[in-house]
Amino acid sequence: MNARYRRMEDLPETIPVFPLTGVLLLPRGQLPLNVFEPRYLAMVDAVMSGARIIGMIQPSESEEKTLKPALSPVGCAGRVTSYREADDGRYLITLSGLCRFRVVGERELGTPFRQVRADFAPFAADLAASEEETDFPRERLIAALKTYLARRDLKADWQSVMNAPAEQLVNALSMLCPFEPAEKQALLEAQDWGERVAILTALLEMAGAMTAGPASIN
Repeated sequence: MNARYRRMEDLPETIPVFPLTGVLLLPRGQLPLNVFEPRYLAMVDAVMSGARIIGMIQPSESEEKTLKPALSPVGCAGRVTSYREADDGRYLITLSGLCRFRVVGERELGTPFRQVRADFAPFAADLAASEEETDFPRERLIAALKTYLARRDLKADWQSVMNAPAEQLVNALSMLCPFEPAEKQALLEAQDWGERVAILTALLEMAGAMTAGPASIN
């Protein structure tokens, strides 16, 4: 956890948000982003001169129906920890997840990007140092992951999977697997570590059982 953000009081009350369907950021997760839309280029410019915090959040309605879709009630704030400007003007950034937040209300501040009042209090535990769970069901999770990937003819670095710290593995799978938006939101809003692990394992097992087609994992 970044040393600057150890208490809720360290986090700003108003944060810019980046609404993206199907994109998930979790506390202590790492999310690379390719930023190219003018409004979000402006957002990155703004945060880089300040707290460098951006809230990732999913819209709760189709972005094709309205220019300003309603937002999901919960998102996750991250700090820009890597930044590079491409030759064509794009920004290549990485967000490191800090703490989830509940949207209290949206603020009209005249910026091209959206900003919300964020309540971090319900998720204060996100700021605490992670603790490894002694009852982490790694074997069951890996078995479900093997079936899930095999059905899609995908491969994995199994040595890294086997050796990865529990939270790092769960975060990576939750963020990278192409689950449905509602499933991503369920992973985000899990009340605790055990619930997130249970949801992730169930999603992998259900998807592996439903997807047809033989394949193998090396």
